[in-house]
Amino acid sequence: MGVLRKCGKCGATNRVPAKHLADSGRCGSCNAPLAPGDSPIEADPKIFQEVVSQSPVPVLVDFWAAWCGPCRMAAPEVAALAREMAGKAVVLKVDTEAHPELAARFRVQSIPNFVVLRKGKVVLQRAGLAPRTEMRRWLERESAPAA
Repeated sequence: MGVLRKCGKCGATNRVPAKHLADSGRCGSCNAPLAPGDSPIEADPKIFQEVVSQSPVPVLVDFWAAWCGPCRMAAPEVAALAREMAGKAVVLKVDTEAHPELAARFRVQSIPNFVVLRKGKVVLQRAGLAPRTEMRRWLERESAPAA
């Protein structure tokens, strides 16, 4: 399936497989370089499953809803984190109103709710606002080679 990304040079839409979202690539149309994904990906259940099961890097999931004030406050920090961690992590956003089944699967009872997955397994889950520095630490800890 993959995630659709636009080429910055020619504007062509490229389908990037989930396992390559953190990799550099080339546009299929103009052959220009495509940098690793650097923005949060709006995930439905199909995209969610594909990314968390295939990503070689940690995945941060932001469970949110449009009516949630703290979620709106977290959104720019989550977007900035996606830019900072491009190539080292993937950031997904799951709208709990549109996809309540995903929220239920992770027992999300309050939002924002952040889940970090590594190789498809939950390694951390926190409810409530968190500073970007803390979210970065979560991902960096999971990116570090095992000691």
